[in-house]
Formats: sequence, structure tokens, C-alpha cells
Amino acid sequence: MYINGLGTTHGETSAYTSPKKDLGRDEFLTLLITQLKNQDPLSPIESSDFTAQLAQFSSLEQLFGMNETLADIQGTLRSQESGNVLDYIGKLVKTHDNTVFVKDGTMDSNTYTLEDGAEVNILIYNTEGVEVRKIYAGWKETGEHDLSWDGTDSSGNLVGDGVYFFDVEAIDENGFIVPYDAYLTGEVTGVTYQNSIPYLMIGNKLVAPENIIEVTKNNS
Repeated sequence: MYINGLGTTHGETSAYTSPKKDLGRDEFLTLLITQLKNQDPLSPIESSDFTAQLAQFSSLEQLFGMNETLADIQGTLRSQESGNVLDYIGKLVKTHDNTVFVKDGTMDSNTYTLEDGAEVNILIYNTEGVEVRKIYAGWKETGEHDLSWDGTDSSGNLVGDGVYFFDVEAIDENGFIVPYDAYLTGEVTGVTYQNSIPYLMIGNKLVAPENIIEVTKNNS
């Protein structure tokens, strides 16, 4: 719930309190030196108190050093991650995806996996969500199957170049819906960065490296 920092409620004024600033290394050291300069000569700081404050400063120094080390490690990991991403170029990768990119009558290599045997229909949609083709694929056993689509619409005409989506209607012998997973396999042609995050370029698609589930050599 959002609460206004300065306002009135039933005649009472609520005052805004600025957040406390964390005590940093330099502020802590300045405060310690000022305390030593301005201590009462007749009642100096107890050695045990001073030792405790020095121990706190030492712990603070260690924390700053740890943060700097962690920052260095983070930078190293980022550079290694970028190098690993570049290693994908020219290789065939498999990722979760139900889009199909058609160009000049050819299309991506898509597959789907059934959790159980089922009677299957494949439905193809354009980017506006309009069904362009329904394909009866017949009975399919448990496991992975290729997407059977020749790139034509319901009238037998070749569809235009662009992005399409496929859905799988899978019904088992008892009339229950069988879950499925959709996959795309394609060659990584490049790497691009958006908001400092790397994406693999597969045809006309951008795929996050963490969504890759299989990598193979491209023998073509």
C-alpha cells in the first residue's frame, strides 16, 4: 500500500522522515578520530571500548575488501559468460519454442513431445491469432515428434513469409487432454545484446541462452 510521506489525516499532520544513511568506512573513521580528539581528559575512553571500536573498523575494512573481491569475481563471470555465448555460433541448438518462421517456402525445424500416447491435431496460427491450417496427425506415441506442416494454408496455398505459431491438440484414449512441450531446433547465426543481456540469434528469433536444452554440431 502506498502511503504519502507528507499529508493530513483527520486533522493530524504526518511528517516525512528522511531515510537513515548507512555509516561508511570514511564516516566511521572520521567519527572515531573526532571522538579521540574531543574525549574528556579526566575521563578518557576505556581501552576496552577503544579496542572494540577498532575491531568494528577492522571488520568494516574486511567487508569493503570482500565487496570489491566479489565485484571482481562478478566481472570475470560476466566476461566468461559472454565468451561461452559466442561459442554457440554455428551450432545447432534446441530450445522451448512454439513459433515457426517461414521464408521462401522453407521453415524452422520444430518438434513436440507428448507425455502420453494420444490422437493429435496440429493447429497453425498467424501472428494475429487466426487459424491458417489444422492438420490431423493421427495417433502418436509418448515421446518426441516432428511438426508435420508443409507451409500451406487450409486452401492448399503456400503461406506468406513470416512468423507463425503452432498448438497441439492431444487427446488420449479416455478422452483426456495430454500435455505437450514444443521445441525449436536451429543454427545460431549470431549473438546480440539487449540491455546488456545476451541473446542467441536463430533465424528471425532471439533466444535466451538459459532456455537452450541441447547443443549439437552443425554437419551441414
